[in-house]
Amino acid sequence: MVGEKGKSVKLQEALEQENIFLEKEQLEKLDSFTKKLLWYNRVHNISALRSEDEVIRNIVDSLIPITFVQKPKRLLDVGTGAGFPGLILAIAWMGTFVTLTEPLQKRVSFLKLMIANLDLKNVKVFKNRVEQLQDEPYNLITSRAVTNAKMLLSLTSHLANKNTHYLFYKGSSLLRELDSLKGKLNYDIVQKEKRNYLYIKGQDDS
Repeated sequence: MVGEKGKSVKLQEALEQENIFLEKEQLEKLDSFTKKLLWYNRVHNISALRSEDEVIRNIVDSLIPITFVQKPKRLLDVGTGAGFPGLILAIAWMGTFVTLTEPLQKRVSFLKLMIANLDLKNVKVFKNRVEQLQDEPYNLITSRAVTNAKMLLSLTSHLANKNTHYLFYKGSSLLRELDSLKGKLNYDIVQKEKRNYLYIKGQDDS
């Protein structure tokens, strides 16, 4: 019991250092996710993460934007992979309906296992590429390490409207990607160590 508590406390402390405060139930779900991912990954190799500390860092990375992004009613995550950031955001934003898109079957199987085990009634998985998804416009579209910002906007244009916001988790290449978008979008960039969070809040009509 002490060891299990220690894991949960480590995650909680890491989140609170970034001013992220979650309920006990949410922390328990994230702790369970961490253990299940490491267990599943040993057999199916769905992620490069191999340690508890690495998973915790990725959970924190996924959740830092909840400190500056408006909570959406409907969220679409493009290329969710092993759950980052879409599944993690779904745990933090329990009142938000979340669609995860992922084409790789072994990752889809893991995501569905987590949705069932964690009782995430606000989440569904679409097993295909996002351009194949037909749905109503989303309030927020997220993605991490899938493709460049311009391509992401193009691939998801049929799932957005003028009120749709975007949150893209980018690295050092972001400034180069933005060269082709300047003057077209209203956006903020929030930097945290090597991470650049690109938060697009709509079209710039000026």
